[in-house]
Amino acid sequence: MALVGVGAGQGSISQWCRQHRAHHRYVDTSEDPYNVQRGFFHAHIGWIIFKDNSNLHNRVDITDLKADPIVCWQRRYYWQLTILMAYIVPTVIAGLIWGDWLGGFVIAGCVGTAGVQQVTFSINSFAHWYGTQPFQGVKSPRDNFITAFVTLGEGYHNFHHEFPADYRTGVRWYDHDPTKWTIWFWSRIGLASNLRRSPDSEIEKRRLQRCREILDQAWDNVDCGMTVKDLPDISWEAYQQQARTGCNLVVINGIVHDVSNFITDHPGGEELLTAVIGDDATQLFEGGAYKHSNAAHNLLSTLRIARVSKQPESRQLI
Repeated sequence: MALVGVGAGQGSISQWCRQHRAHHRYVDTSEDPYNVQRGFFHAHIGWIIFKDNSNLHNRVDITDLKADPIVCWQRRYYWQLTILMAYIVPTVIAGLIWGDWLGGFVIAGCVGTAGVQQVTFSINSFAHWYGTQPFQGVKSPRDNFITAFVTLGEGYHNFHHEFPADYRTGVRWYDHDPTKWTIWFWSRIGLASNLRRSPDSEIEKRRLQRCREILDQAWDNVDCGMTVKDLPDISWEAYQQQARTGCNLVVINGIVHDVSNFITDHPGGEELLTAVIGDDATQLFEGGAYKHSNAAHNLLSTLRIARVSKQPESRQLI
């Protein structure tokens, strides 16, 4: 795996892991190596073209990598191994099998390596720019099926950042995550161990919390009329006096509603609504004559103008 990975030309294991851990710890900040807040281009490839070593001062623990002999060996011979695996091996394979030495070098070597790099870098850019956020919405990571498809699963980035210890990114069984399936298969034959999975209950809990956050944000943009506590108080007598002077007012559940702009649109007919002007129509509205729908309740809330401070119970129409 160390040899295959070095053929992608994306840095040594220790370098790649250090940047990845820094990205998770400092995501969307100046310490993030791929900080998308600095722009799409910077997150994609600008951080490589324009070297900025300021983020290398951030604190990241890589003691486990320094203690791994294979990681140290790959880092020591990184450039020699990269030339070997990214360019020489593809050229030799294509030359010996198909007799196409030039095609092996250009297509499998140069174009292939460059293509793999761009696909991988799309996680730092596209997966922090476009897609859904089913688990958290404060930070930039997003789930994106397109990036998941081209990177063999890594595009479920919103889940990955919320549950970074989980070996999966596509947590649902039908998510396109071949890497997850491969790691699981390796664990079955003894090539991988200590696979970490976040508890299903915690995943579902966070998903539902995020659904509530999205609903709350959407609800804040809905016109629900004035809240009951913000309504001015009015006496029953003053309410009736205004109704007698031509105001189309109706009391329902102790709240005065101005139905002037709704009389002609009343589905039950104009006469039924004008008949209760100046009275308490609570029981009629709640089912005494017709149990109105939730949509009717929502519309009614936008017509609130006042709150009756005290009213005779006998005034409720049945």
